[in-house]
Amino acid sequence: MRSDVVFQSSPWWILVCLLVGAVYAFAMYQPLPQLVGSGTAVGGFDKRTTYGLAALRFVLVSLLCFLLLNPLIRSLQTLTEKPKVVLAIDNSESVAAAGRPALNQALSGLQAIRQQLTEKGLDVSIRTFGDTLPADGAQAPDLTQISFTGRTTDLSGLLSGIRSDYEGRNLTDVILVSDGIFNQGVSPTFGKYPFAVQTVGLGDTIPKRDIQLKGIVANRIAYLGNQFPVQAEVVSNGFQGRSATVVLRQNGRELGRQSVNFTSNDSFNQLTFQATATQKGVQHYVVEVLPQAGEFSTRNNRQDVYLDVIDGKEKVLLLALTPHPDVKAIRNLLEKNQNYEVDVRIITGSADPNPPADKTYDLLILHQIPDNNGFGSELLRKYLTKNTPVLFVLGNQSALGPFNTSNPVMQVSAQANQSDKVTGVFNPNFKQLNLDPARLELLSKLPPMAVPYGDFRLQPGSEVVLWQQVGSVRTTKPLLAINVTAPRKTAVLAGEGLWAWRLEEYALTDKQEVVDELMQKVIQLISVKEDRRKLRVYPIRDEFVAGEKVIFVTELYNDIYERLYDKPVRLEISDEKGITRSYTYTPTASNSRFEISRLPQGAYRFRASVAVNGKTEQSAGQFVVRDLQLEALNTTADHGLLRQLAQQTGGQFYTAAGVNELVRTIAARPHPSRLTSTEEMNEIINWRWLFFVVLILVTAEWGLRKFYGGY
Repeated sequence: MRSDVVFQSSPWWILVCLLVGAVYAFAMYQPLPQLVGSGTAVGGFDKRTTYGLAALRFVLVSLLCFLLLNPLIRSLQTLTEKPKVVLAIDNSESVAAAGRPALNQALSGLQAIRQQLTEKGLDVSIRTFGDTLPADGAQAPDLTQISFTGRTTDLSGLLSGIRSDYEGRNLTDVILVSDGIFNQGVSPTFGKYPFAVQTVGLGDTIPKRDIQLKGIVANRIAYLGNQFPVQAEVVSNGFQGRSATVVLRQNGRELGRQSVNFTSNDSFNQLTFQATATQKGVQHYVVEVLPQAGEFSTRNNRQDVYLDVIDGKEKVLLLALTPHPDVKAIRNLLEKNQNYEVDVRIITGSADPNPPADKTYDLLILHQIPDNNGFGSELLRKYLTKNTPVLFVLGNQSALGPFNTSNPVMQVSAQANQSDKVTGVFNPNFKQLNLDPARLELLSKLPPMAVPYGDFRLQPGSEVVLWQQVGSVRTTKPLLAINVTAPRKTAVLAGEGLWAWRLEEYALTDKQEVVDELMQKVIQLISVKEDRRKLRVYPIRDEFVAGEKVIFVTELYNDIYERLYDKPVRLEISDEKGITRSYTYTPTASNSRFEISRLPQGAYRFRASVAVNGKTEQSAGQFVVRDLQLEALNTTADHGLLRQLAQQTGGQFYTAAGVNELVRTIAARPHPSRLTSTEEMNEIINWRWLFFVVLILVTAEWGLRKFYGGY
């Protein structure tokens, strides 16, 4: 490291500093007349002491003046960085599929490569999936001890991580040791890398004689009592003219089996099973191809399927005064969502207008009810007392007086038998739903609705979704509005003609999406149930992969729904076999999560409980741990990808037997070390030891003056 002084002003000022110090010392210790017959000055000091004190004063004052110039110290440090090579090893399960002895032989060759490159002055580091193992001479890890147990392969992520970690450093080569198979991320050939990737191919490129259950296609949700399909995709190689049996099981019980014939050497077949959801909650199904003689591996013959079986749908009562095209339109858009079970009742002209007395509904849609003749008044009173969410649809038979007293959204004052023709304009200030204003511009092209002609007044807490537009004039009258702050969530569509909107949209776009999405989201908003539990424990995801941590989030509230912490929570987790694991943890303000490791695959149910003010609060749920077995789906090495990657980055491809040529190639190229210079500027006045120098000078002068009787 080299250092020099940099002045922020002219160096000639140093002479001024010395002059000031000399003048100050002379003025303080100028020679005085001596007493007759003695060698002592009038001040009481002899000449030697006077000159010594003057010298101290001169140095002190000159130093202080010099510091006032605020000089800088420039430090230049030069570092020598050796060229670096990263040995990136694919430690996934598929690499070891060809056998551990052959793999250990290749790793022994790589061990020798690392040693030879280190001896040639290169800095060699080892990188595997999830680990960085820097080589440090004799302490470097033995490559043959690497455990090839990685459940996934992300070659692109591995190389991108190396690129990020070694950015700006003297990295010249990356030696990628892999079979070329990846099942996570994008292809590594899509990336741009500032280093040469030398690839070493492992594994067997010859397709194995094997049968694989390539994939399963099934719904994630099924309803109790309904049938659902499970589609199995079977791939075979080397079994031409033979057949296999595919079985669907649940809890060890066989639900069905089918045979598949392999008509060619390399075949693809699809089979579909029909199963019935007989139990609610997460259900575990297994699809398996029964093993055949001569298969390379049977690990890829089985896959697990998890379905969430829901007990019943959200029940909707669509109550209409008379048959109307709007009624069918509303029913059709609701039935697009499988979560809704729609019960349509027509009050007039229907043989059975009354809903079952013992049936409870989650949402009530009233079309032209309350009506002018009072036919629906009794049913209206029955359901409004239960605070069931309601969507009112007004029409020419609606009784506005009872309507105004029944809804918390708007008040309508209109003249009898008079209506207005309006189109809808989206309110951009409405933010409760994620609606696209650009898509909703389609509403201006749709036929007008018939709405009551009169005054509209919003109630407190109401928000407008659509405004009325008469011709080209936008009004401040609401066409579609909601109120979700009232005890009963309510929405009002103040006109009839929804059926014409859907037909015109289909004529314009060949689809029925914009109008249906708008109405579906409004209905979902008013029908969603509020979670008023004081304890809420839930996993961050519904599904986890075997080997990763299952993380739970805990929320605890008091009676006014303020967050509580530091209360011990008991968590019980039960698997499909009925085995229960119990845990106790205490969430805090800084950490409300709880992690569980090493849960095997399966469907789990959990229940959490905590005591608050002598009362036990509970929360329950379910989650799934999946064993993906991605590494077992493909065990045929892809050396073509490794060749392409090496060619794109300026490297070369080598087989496991040709690694010695790799050493010669890298060693033959010049690998100059990189010199890195760092310049640093510091103010001298910031040096702490200068303070102590000044303090010593001041103390020494003052002490000597007092010692020799000075003032």
